Amino acid sequence: MNTGHPATSWYAQTATPFPTLPALSDHTRADVCIVGAGYTGLGAALELARRGVRVVVLEAAQVGSGGSGRNGGQVHVGQRNDQAWLEKAVGRDDALRLWTMSQDARAHLLGLIAQHQIACDFRPGMIHARHRKGGEAQDAAHVDFMQSRYGYDQLALVGEAELADELGTDVYHGGLVDRGGGHLHPLNLALGMARAAMAAGAMIFEHSRATAWRRDGGSIVVDTGEGRVTCDQLILTGDGYLDELVGGTARARVMPINNFILATEPLGTRADSIIRSGAAVADSRFVINYFRKSPDGRLIFGGGENYRPGFPPDLKAFVRRHMLKVYPDLAGVEVTHAWGGTLGITVHRAPFVRELAPGVRIAAGYSGQGVVLAPWFGKLLADAALGDRQGLDLLARLPVPPFPGGRLLRWPLTVVGLSWYALRDRL
Repeated sequence: MNTGHPATSWYAQTATPFPTLPALSDHTRADVCIVGAGYTGLGAALELARRGVRVVVLEAAQVGSGGSGRNGGQVHVGQRNDQAWLEKAVGRDDALRLWTMSQDARAHLLGLIAQHQIACDFRPGMIHARHRKGGEAQDAAHVDFMQSRYGYDQLALVGEAELADELGTDVYHGGLVDRGGGHLHPLNLALGMARAAMAAGAMIFEHSRATAWRRDGGSIVVDTGEGRVTCDQLILTGDGYLDELVGGTARARVMPINNFILATEPLGTRADSIIRSGAAVADSRFVINYFRKSPDGRLIFGGGENYRPGFPPDLKAFVRRHMLKVYPDLAGVEVTHAWGGTLGITVHRAPFVRELAPGVRIAAGYSGQGVVLAPWFGKLLADAALGDRQGLDLLARLPVPPFPGGRLLRWPLTVVGLSWYALRDRL
């Protein structure tokens, strides 16, 4: 029994034991084939299997080994874009539907955890901290907007002094507390979802990278290195890890970037003065710093990203620099783990959920909001496979334009743009 995940990840080291699953080595038949055993793929597999559909999941590495098992574990409320942006982008009625969808997604996540007894250490509370002075009026207007227009009463303002006492650092200038948010152990969530999907009848194959798919009469054939799946419908998940399999339409709209996290040694009594409430924290930088405490009193801190293949050679030092700008008093604390992961972003940070071809659907580009949304979007993809397209059609109305520059220039142009915004964080 082992997780098969990199030893540098604190999540992998503390994950609930999970069996190594076989690779696909021959030809099999399924009603639906799913590529990717992260939150979206597992959410779809669980929903389909419990409804009696024969479903096969192909995972290139191990269950949860991509972004689903390496992220910050933060449970955000709402879509990736706020409701004011959504009203301008898709109109009031669809914005309200998208808000309702996000609330359904949160309830679905908590329901999965409770129903399947997934031990993923969920803890409520999310703090949004401002890294620049000013902004109090905008925060107050947002609280009022969400209360009066959407009936959401879980937001509260927090002042600079109060926030400094709560976080144990004086680098922020007030912000918001969202009692509806929270945090959890992301890899244990993925592994728990996989157990539930397999118990319902889904077949999951690890180390079975899907290399291509093609039409064969009325069926779809998905090839791997050693086997193939013939199916009626195909669901493509994997977010930032998707590649040539998804075609040019998706690749033009979803850009992979890398983000990095560390875990300190247990802080002992010092942990009592850091995030006193035990909430998760995300700040207002373009390249967000996000952090929380683990159940054993470590600080888990995410900060920094890059926009090219490969990770920095010294991840501990890379992320430590960001941590020390927030918590300089932790300079002498040992960093015991550091790891990275890849996520997909879009131009407007709206998720890319579409039918790419008849019977072939994709969800990607969560832009850091996948913990809550991805399991639910998996369910919506399952619904669409069974004929209910309402959720898919709503998400398809979100504007997700291609990155500028075309096939050759989109990467360097995007890197220049992202680097500029990252530079503004430091000014």
